[in-house]
Amino acid sequence: MRTGLRVGEKPEGKTTTVTQPQDPQERPAHEPASDNESSSLRPRRTQRRLITATCIAVVLAFVALALPTPYVVEAPGPAINTLGKDSGKQLIEVTGHKTYPTRGSLDMTTVFVLGGAQGKISFFRVLQAWADPHEDVYPEEAMYPRTATSEQISDTNAAEMDDSQQSSVAAALGDLGIDYQQELTVAGLANDTNKGLLQTDDVLRQIDGKPISDVEMLRSALQESTDGKPRMKLERAGQEKQITAKTTLSKEGKHQLGVYLGTRYTFPFDVKFTLSDVGGPSAGMMFALGIIDTLTPGDLTGGKNIAGTGTIDADGKVGPIGGIAQKLVGARRGGADYFLAPADNCDDVVGRVPEGLTVIKVATLEQARQAVEQVASGTDPKTLAGCGS
Repeated sequence: MRTGLRVGEKPEGKTTTVTQPQDPQERPAHEPASDNESSSLRPRRTQRRLITATCIAVVLAFVALALPTPYVVEAPGPAINTLGKDSGKQLIEVTGHKTYPTRGSLDMTTVFVLGGAQGKISFFRVLQAWADPHEDVYPEEAMYPRTATSEQISDTNAAEMDDSQQSSVAAALGDLGIDYQQELTVAGLANDTNKGLLQTDDVLRQIDGKPISDVEMLRSALQESTDGKPRMKLERAGQEKQITAKTTLSKEGKHQLGVYLGTRYTFPFDVKFTLSDVGGPSAGMMFALGIIDTLTPGDLTGGKNIAGTGTIDADGKVGPIGGIAQKLVGARRGGADYFLAPADNCDDVVGRVPEGLTVIKVATLEQARQAVEQVASGTDPKTLAGCGS
């Protein structure tokens, strides 16, 4: 009969010992290692230290790459057809005036801005952008005020988009010869020059007996004020008021009221924009072209895919924008063959144009409309005004 032995047990009267294999490098404390063995131990210890130091350096490098940085990255965003739909709704919707079906595309272009107050980016992401020819890296302060919060940035972008849309309607109606009304307002006080005399939302009606039509008229009238104290008529909360304003001199010697100006429009019909998650003023020109195409018979584009960017004012002047290199890429990715660029952005365009995209420079809405009509008619792109020509 065989008796079993459980692990950890030992037979009566016997002692079980386990002998571990001895490392040839190990010796009892009283037995010294030979000279040859001592010399072989030193390289191994050095090797272990190097490996440990390398591992620590690699870990620290990865930690450094993951740390937030004071930079922002501009990357190409999507192109959005102003003649199409956004979230299932027509992007430009006109009520109270006859509209016409459209073909082709008049794409507004966008830029993804990564970093800043809206979320710091890692140094690894910055390195990626530096290596990508379609992305640009800027110090955070070059894009946003140092103390700006993400909420303030979003509010500013939304306000600029709203102003851009209103200006685009005014510019489009002006191009089509449709009358509308505009009022100059006080958007805020730049300093204390007229604190207590002028308030936010005041509507400026007259200066020294002359009706105020626009910003340029007001500026001109201020310079004609010999004593620097223009008599002004304004409307505040529905009530008419008359004040004697004060002015200060700018560095250029120009009289100024020390206020921020805004414009309030009254249009003969409604134009609404359906666009989400996009801010800033740079879509103004493309909005205006979209409105013109919507309000006129025929196809302004001739069915072509045309993209562009640029601010717009009520008089139809096209202004420069940021991120145009990324917008060129986004336009081409969206299928555009032609791109309308502000004349003042031409220096930023050179060397950044994607293959297959023709860039046409424009300084006014009239020039932009003519360019679109020429593209629609099949004009040779080489004959169109481009940056550098």
